[in-house]
Amino acid sequence: MKTIQRMYDHLHWANERILEALKSSENEEAIRLFSHILFAEKVWFTRLQGLDSSHLPIWSDIDLDSCAELIKENQKTITKFLQSADRDSIISYKNSKGIEFKNSVRDVLTHVALHGQYHRGQINTRLRISGFEPVNVDYITFVR
Repeated sequence: MKTIQRMYDHLHWANERILEALKSSENEEAIRLFSHILFAEKVWFTRLQGLDSSHLPIWSDIDLDSCAELIKENQKTITKFLQSADRDSIISYKNSKGIEFKNSVRDVLTHVALHGQYHRGQINTRLRISGFEPVNVDYITFVR
């Protein structure tokens, strides 16, 4: 339980750091990846709450101000969910293609945290290619 909470503390910290870096770079490709991370968080937490996520985008072009708002919205949703979640329960949901799956809450939570970190690595690659310093979002840096 504490590990998952720490993963989400790190997720929020990493999102904030990436947001700040993107304000300087204005790299549209990196911003699109970042918004995907945030939209995916929203989709998955909608599913975790037992709600239909089919109306939510997974990819959408938004600006950094909208990303900042989505960070805040997601953090509130995530914090509230983690306070009362039964991590061992099984949820049923449909993916973006309408196919139904069942997974444990714990596995979905782990997926969301790892998914974001994967794409943050892609963002850092794009920042480096465009001449900007990558953002250190390593978990160990967070815990230090």
